[in-house]
Amino acid sequence: MPHRKNSGYFSRRGLMRAMGAAPLVGLASGCGSLVPGQGPPPDLYRLKPKPQFPADMPHVDWQLEVATPTAPASLDTPRIALLHNPVQVEYYARANWVDRVPLMVQSVIVEAFETSDRILSVGRDSTDVRPDYVLTTDVRDFQAEYFAGPNPAVRVGITAKLVSLHRRSVVAVKAFDRGGLASADRIEAVVNAFATACDQLLADLVPWTLAGGEADRKTS
Repeated sequence: MPHRKNSGYFSRRGLMRAMGAAPLVGLASGCGSLVPGQGPPPDLYRLKPKPQFPADMPHVDWQLEVATPTAPASLDTPRIALLHNPVQVEYYARANWVDRVPLMVQSVIVEAFETSDRILSVGRDSTDVRPDYVLTTDVRDFQAEYFAGPNPAVRVGITAKLVSLHRRSVVAVKAFDRGGLASADRIEAVVNAFATACDQLLADLVPWTLAGGEADRKTS
């Protein structure tokens, strides 16, 4: 990809100032060795959800499985995607997510339900949870966009389906989209904007899921 000012080259001190995201170092200092000719490993970022939920969000006594999200090949990667135009996907240099985007999205969704303290049990599709409902998601957008102005805007978009295992039917379907402008054209500002967008999306997704399951149980 063409070199961008501040896109992927940043100080370790700058990483630790990123608010709303917890950076991890790819290799501990002094541990391991680099493969000759490949340069230093990328710095890794994770998202820690801190959504603000409405006070009237229901408490539920059923169990939820969060299925592994699907995503296009361009997003099914740990690399942090960016767009200079709507049809070409590029990636930041020397900066990765801690996991492939679908698995990271699954983790933040599960953690958001857990921290809400409004559901009996929630888990991934690889756990021993015996779910009443399954939440399936399709990640449509998870990128920074350089379409206008010097600073990128981030976009996070998913389509969610709540499926009742008892009735073997889809209870509800909804698309969720959130985004915002990064405060600077620097990777730490971009990651912080992703964190904010994810928190806003989760603040909508979690109560929607709980309300949809409760409405289904009242009619079943």
